[in-house]
Amino acid sequence: MSSVRERLAYLRGQFIAHVAFSMRIALVAVGHNKLRASLTSLGILFGVASVIAMLAIGKGAEQEILEQMRLLGSNNVIVTPLVEQKEEQAKDETGMKEPKKYSPGLTFYDADAIRSVISEVETTSSEVVLQTSVTREGRRRTGKVVGVDTTYFRLLNLTLASGDWFNATQVEYGRPVAIVGHGVRTRFFTTEDPIGKPIKAGDTWLTVVGVLDDRTVSKETSERLGVRDPNMDVFVPLHTMLGRFRNRAQLTTRDIEQAARAQNSNNNDASAATDEETRAERTNYHQLDRIVVRVKDAAAVPPVAEIMQRMLARRHNNVIDFEITVPELLLKQEQRTKTIFNIVLGAIASISLIVGGIGIMNIMLASVLERIKEIGVRRAMGATRKDILAQFLSEAVLISVAGGVAGILLGGGLSFGIERIAGIRTLVSAISVFVAFGVSFSVGLLFGIVPAYRAARQDPVVCLRYE
Repeated sequence: MSSVRERLAYLRGQFIAHVAFSMRIALVAVGHNKLRASLTSLGILFGVASVIAMLAIGKGAEQEILEQMRLLGSNNVIVTPLVEQKEEQAKDETGMKEPKKYSPGLTFYDADAIRSVISEVETTSSEVVLQTSVTREGRRRTGKVVGVDTTYFRLLNLTLASGDWFNATQVEYGRPVAIVGHGVRTRFFTTEDPIGKPIKAGDTWLTVVGVLDDRTVSKETSERLGVRDPNMDVFVPLHTMLGRFRNRAQLTTRDIEQAARAQNSNNNDASAATDEETRAERTNYHQLDRIVVRVKDAAAVPPVAEIMQRMLARRHNNVIDFEITVPELLLKQEQRTKTIFNIVLGAIASISLIVGGIGIMNIMLASVLERIKEIGVRRAMGATRKDILAQFLSEAVLISVAGGVAGILLGGGLSFGIERIAGIRTLVSAISVFVAFGVSFSVGLLFGIVPAYRAARQDPVVCLRYE
């Protein structure tokens, strides 16, 4: 057994020494033709750079999709109201006017109906958002009060940093309690624990019972997916919102007075611009701002969305004043777009690598002709065909790997530029670097075999006589 180990160790040492010697000879040969070697490796450089960028975009897209699914929740369907609709006068061919249809808007009862009627629906969560001011100890900041039910936080994967969720009594009786975002906690409770402390939202005092973990949502993601940044939100039970803040399903004296004041203001100054959010709130007759529906099985999401469309249309007297969005389909479309971009980069990388490999083969074949006498001298000095094969193969691999290393650096810079300029998230991983290095090594090995084999097959006598 010991003799076998010694034999293996001897062979391993011989192989390492042979490779090291071949690489030294290759370095000397490449050093004599630096410009030619650099130009030869350009194809490999751009090919490897494209490989790095392609893998970085793919990895970034994967991470972004996972984060967005965490924001939106898996198997969710979103129902949002359409506040303003553009309508055109229909042509009356019969001479009879069709009576104007009335819709109650998106209501709490719609969410109940979806949950109870559609068997594939696991649960629903209603949401009402009110723009107001948040005040505490002389500090005031505009923010949003969000009325939710108990399933809201689970459906959108929100977690608590401290405190408790709303309990059944607080939800049922509309208690003045709140769960605040991380941003609210850092701005209004800088030196104390917010749990059990009061905070004023609009004209209503609330007691903080919980604080959410920090989860920042970029403005771009918020606009594209319709997801709010929860850090500066104050969450209250849904019945608290409807009873103490605002219930659009009920017309109050305050609403009439506000509408009258706004009308008088517009009459006094026709050119005065009305605040967009105030105007939208005044014309919004929907009780809810969003319904989040969790479907039991991902495969059932599209048919459930279609059933919901028909069901809500009937409940709203065929007035389509709502919109149903399937986040999973949006994310798949986004992923498909990035996949197409990856395919284009992959094609560019493949073409560049093939062209680079052909360039290496061409240069190495020319190098064999230029160094015929050197081959003859080495053979006369005792070098075997394997030695000549290893020498020229080492040169091809060295040129290719040098281009690959430069391509890795260029690919990293290209990935950074794509993220900054195109807004596409990229992530350069260690695996992509190893893959790119392996590709460059393989190209040099593959396209260097033919020239190296031709050099090894040369007749030493003919080589020494070659002029």
